[in-house]
Amino acid sequence: MKDQLNQLDGVSRREFAAFAARTFLGVGLMPVAAAAAFAADQQTATISTATKGTAKNVIYLYMNGGMSHLDTLDPKPGQETQGPVEAIRTSTAGVMISEYLPQLARHVDKTAIIRSLSSTQGAHERGRYLMRTSYTQRGTIRHPAMGAWVLQLSGRTNKSLPGNVRIGNDSRHPGAGFMEAQFAPLPIGDPTAGLQNSRLSRGVTQQQFERRIRLANQIDGEFRARFDQKQVRSYTDAYDDAIRLMSSEELEVFNVYRESEATRNSYGDNPFGQGCLLARRLVENDVRFVEVSLGGWDTHQNNFIRVPERTDILDRALATLLGDLSDRGLLKETLVVLATEFGRTPNINQNQGRDHYPKAFSCLLAGGGIRGGQVYGKTDATGAEVDEDLVEPPNLNATIAYALGLPLTQIVKSASRRPFTVANKAEPITDLF
Repeated sequence: MKDQLNQLDGVSRREFAAFAARTFLGVGLMPVAAAAAFAADQQTATISTATKGTAKNVIYLYMNGGMSHLDTLDPKPGQETQGPVEAIRTSTAGVMISEYLPQLARHVDKTAIIRSLSSTQGAHERGRYLMRTSYTQRGTIRHPAMGAWVLQLSGRTNKSLPGNVRIGNDSRHPGAGFMEAQFAPLPIGDPTAGLQNSRLSRGVTQQQFERRIRLANQIDGEFRARFDQKQVRSYTDAYDDAIRLMSSEELEVFNVYRESEATRNSYGDNPFGQGCLLARRLVENDVRFVEVSLGGWDTHQNNFIRVPERTDILDRALATLLGDLSDRGLLKETLVVLATEFGRTPNINQNQGRDHYPKAFSCLLAGGGIRGGQVYGKTDATGAEVDEDLVEPPNLNATIAYALGLPLTQIVKSASRRPFTVANKAEPITDLF
């Protein structure tokens, strides 16, 4: 070991210790290594051929904070609960949405709006957890989010790129839950910054880098040989994948500046809009699951000032994404999901806001075999109660899985040997396809 340490080219002991920690413990060499680019052994499920879904990939747009259904996808024109917001016509006869979404209105013929979602969780963290995992939050176990399920049950398509990516700053995301780290999403904070830490450090040549990798392999070779286990092999494969990606031309997929200025502007000059553009680039290159989040929907105060600000960002990005996917022939194989943890109260509070309301809310699906131009479910005249076709978060996740052809009944066991299924045994909404 001492002789090997002496071979280091100008690297301090402190720097070497940090590098060793990254190499052996799996922290920080680059996000891909820690998050997604693993090629470990896995049991690949047999995908049902009976499904009507045509999705290969998912773009999941998550509205953090609880998006008001009355002010977006389920307006109630003429009702006192509607407040000052008008409803407008869409490209589908008889379907109206909020005036805050004029660009989306032109693409409603591509979508299925679900107006009958209902949840049991009225707190943000618990609501987000249920929406993303199909399970209620507990202190004894962490359940996987949908992106992890997709990789566990059907694997990656592009072996050079991570199969599961999360764009935005949501530190409470369930990630891979009890599953192996290889299924966790690769986190990207700034979609315009490319894939961070994926280039050689300044002053380090390719030859020096390769020499350091060889040295690291020598040092931990005995450990790998002694503990030839799946988890150990996973980390080794992760770093192999990371190093391979560093020199791959496919790294440019993460560079949204490869798009024209007009295309970038069409999505909106903001993190969410550029995140949607990056999501399109990723699914175009067979990344299986991409989540993009937009926060700021917790409108207890000034609902009718803050919601228009949020919808302006959402409307432009979502409408452009749907049109872009359609024009490129990608909508059939890409399921687009717009979701949130709960709705907002029909009653407007004294602060001109709306409070948490899990009893009734809305979401939207498009592509991936979804029949466009339809509304599923119904709330009452005030938007307070689900009147028809109640949908719970596990049903929505089962529908996503159904669109992808995932086996809904296949059991995956946690480390404690407890059995779980992709959508907690819920039924998909097959009428949407």
